[in-house]
Amino acid sequence: MIDLGYSLSPRFPDPPQTDYRTADVRALRHDLFSGDVYLADTESDRELSTAWGWVPVLDFAWALCDIVERLDRDPLGSRSSRTHYAELDFTESADRLLFARRFGWVDVSADWSPAGEEPLTFGHAALRREARDFLHDLVADLTDMHEGLGDNPLVWDLLVRHPRV
Repeated sequence: MIDLGYSLSPRFPDPPQTDYRTADVRALRHDLFSGDVYLADTESDRELSTAWGWVPVLDFAWALCDIVERLDRDPLGSRSSRTHYAELDFTESADRLLFARRFGWVDVSADWSPAGEEPLTFGHAALRREARDFLHDLVADLTDMHEGLGDNPLVWDLLVRHPRV
């Protein structure tokens, strides 16, 4: 079972003058909603998490949905024996989450994990479902906290591009 989560950082609050209705892609992806994220395998009780406080949380959810789709471009889908790779880099550091899909399974590892640590392994369909649910739940939370965010056309486009499965 996959668990995706986040926490917003009180150290890096959004600027009080922010108009969330008109925030552009750069602001939504890099300048707002800083905090930490985690990706956990609840069956093995292991997780990959950040503890930096400055990760753009919406960008993480957005990028994760894009990566899961990118890993699915092989016409053979889950029957493909060829490994497909993707990475999610964090804006302010050299750290990355690394994704490798072979057949219907995705291995997820992190640059900051101890050497020799096994990657987290998830079914691709389950990772797609959880990534999209995480995105929608996150946007719902952020919309409750920030007036006008739900009226931003970029947010609408994002949610339409990655509907719940």
